[in-house]
Parts: sequence; structure tokens; C-alpha cells
Amino acid sequence: MRWWSVANFVSNAGTWMQLTVQNLLVLQITGSAAATGLSMSVQAAPALLISVFGGAAVDRWPRKLTAAVSQALLGAVAFVTALLVALDRIDVTTLMVLAAVTGVIATIDGPACSLLGNDLVPAQDVPSAIGVGALVHQAGRLTGAALAGVTVGFLGTAAAYAANGLSFLFVASVIPFLRPARGAVKHVATGKHRGEAEAMTVREGLAFFARRPRLLALAGVTGVSAVFGRNYQLTLAVLVTGPLAGGAGSFGTVSTVLAAGGIVGAVLGARLRRPSVRIVGALAAAGGLLQVVAGLSPSLAVLLVMVLPMAVVESVSDTAGTAVLQTDPPAHMRGRVLGVWGSIGTVWSLGGPPALGLLMELAGARGALVAGGLIIAGAIGAGHLLHERRSTAPVAVRAGDADAPGQAALGTAA
Repeated sequence: MRWWSVANFVSNAGTWMQLTVQNLLVLQITGSAAATGLSMSVQAAPALLISVFGGAAVDRWPRKLTAAVSQALLGAVAFVTALLVALDRIDVTTLMVLAAVTGVIATIDGPACSLLGNDLVPAQDVPSAIGVGALVHQAGRLTGAALAGVTVGFLGTAAAYAANGLSFLFVASVIPFLRPARGAVKHVATGKHRGEAEAMTVREGLAFFARRPRLLALAGVTGVSAVFGRNYQLTLAVLVTGPLAGGAGSFGTVSTVLAAGGIVGAVLGARLRRPSVRIVGALAAAGGLLQVVAGLSPSLAVLLVMVLPMAVVESVSDTAGTAVLQTDPPAHMRGRVLGVWGSIGTVWSLGGPPALGLLMELAGARGALVAGGLIIAGAIGAGHLLHERRSTAPVAVRAGDADAPGQAALGTAA
């Protein structure tokens, strides 16, 4: 697990370095901010369309081999891009094609690497392993963004792509030496369940997700939070540079505090032994209320005080939600569930910023933060009350049932 965490840190740093450089490269080639946004959408679009098939492949194929091959392929794409940039043969069309290929490979690589990490610890330690993964992701993001500017400044844009390629190869070289922990969950069904697992199609995987109330509730909580909150790089940027009369340096400080809070939250999330949808919902609602207070901040100093707990709560909520997502389904279904989740998450990531931008046009930065936070807390609260009402509804008891009085008293709490 230590080796896997180191490899993931290197890979995350390389990925964020490339993402940062790619945005600058598209802007340099086209001079268009819209084209830069389009390149990000092109890379995300495959997850919307074929993520469920990638998850099914992860369930059927050997996990270590799948992860190693997908990492090697991502490295190859990065090296090809580096070569084209170095030879000055890159254009926006080629860059879009390479971004789309990267997105396709990621539909398999994402769930394969996520679930591979869970195989390296005993079943009871999986939530902690997911927390460690969240911490590694946050640290890699900070490191990669910082290294991007240094690398481009001293070695050029091609070097950043080449460094990312090397990071993928490093992960691929570590994977063959990983061994499942004693007591780890077996993701391949055995015995009488093997035929059931092999017969499970993508369609049945979708049906499994749709019939799982816990996963549907998690999707609802995460969706409302993603659309009306979370996009702090957008809402807080407008708030800082507008009503609070700050500049780029002030927003940089806010971004740093957000990142620090994310790391603290990942550490706290790793200590959750039994994460649940109830915990995720409570944290998301708390984050919504903190967002309301942040939107009403009279000064940058007050905003900084509010941003830290906002980031901590968001990070712990995300870690708990990921743990539920990866541990609630049967082991042989987890790839498919992550595939469905990838498609759902892509809808939020593509639709959230435009919806939030429209809300800011109508209500301003403060109004968007306040209204969004109230919507999040209100929707989660209403969902909780509805669930409690359904859980305590009395059962219709037929005459002659042996234990009818007891059943009528207990209701359907189970």
C-alpha cells in the first residue's frame, strides 16, 4: 500500500502538470478560451458515453493487468503528445483527438486503479485506504500545478508531457509487484456465484444501481452538492474579485486555503471506519450552510476563516461517499457501479458550471453562494425527512397473522 500510494502521488502530480500545461497550450495555439474549455469537455465526454462499459471490463478482466496496461497506454499518449509538441507538429485538431483517446482509456483506468488500491488492505481498512487515496490526490494536485510552471519555464511544454508519460510508466512498473493483503475482498466471484458474475451485463449493472436505494440517495446528495456548490474556483473567484474588491493574489490565497482544507479533510476522512450515506448527507448539508455564511462574508479575512471548514467538510464528505460507493456493492459488481457513477459524475461536471454561471448572472456571486447553499441544505433535509416518514410508515397487517401486534408496532423500520 505504501508503494501504491507513492506511485499514485507521482501519477497525480504528472496528470495535473499535464492538465495545467494542456490548457495553456490550447490557449497558445488558438488564442481562444472557448477552445480551452472545449478540450476539457472532449476529454471528459467519453466518460459520459462509455464509462459503464469500462466498469464492466474492470469486473471481467484481471485487475492488475488491466491497471498496468491502461497506465502504459496513457503514458504512450503522453509521449506521443510530447514528441509532436517538440517537433512543432501539434495543432488543435490533433490535440483534441489525443484528449479524446485519453478520456476513453481513463474510463477503464479510473475504476481499475481505484479498486486495485482496495485489494492491498484487509476489508475493514478499505475506508482508510480510500482516505489515503484522497490525501494523495490532493497532494499530487498541488505538486503538479506547481511543477507545471517550473517545468515549462526551464524545459519547455514538451517536457511536461514527457514527465507525465514517465509518471504513468512508473505506476505500470510498480503494479506487478503488488500483492493483495490477507483478508482483502475477492473481487472475482467463485463457486456457485461465478456464473452469476459472468452473466452480469452492462444493462444489469445499470439495473443494480437503479434498484439500490443507498446508491440512489448518494447520487442525489452528491448531485445537488456538485451543481449548487463545490465549484468554488468559479463562485469564489467572482466573489473575491467583485464584491470583496480583491485581486488575483487574494484569490490565490483563497485557493491555497481550499487546498489545505482538502488535505486536512482527507486525513480526517481516512479515520472513518464505517462511512454511510447519512454521514455524507449531513456533511454536505453542513457544507451548504457554511457556503451561505461565506457568501455573506463582509471582508476577505472573514471569507478565509469560512473557506477552511468548507474545504474540510467537502473533503471528508467526498471521502465518505467514495468509501460507500466502493464498499456497498458486491465485490464482483464494483467496477460496473463505478462505471455508472463515472457517467453520472460527468453529467454534473459538465452541467454544473453553466448552471451555476446562470445563477450568478441572475443573483450575483453572493446570491449564488447563499441560494446554492440553502438549496443544498434544504434538499438534503427534505430527503431525510421523506426517508424517515417512509421508514416509520405502519405496515398493513392481515387478520390471522401470528405476530400481527408486534409487526404493527414495529412498522417498516428495517
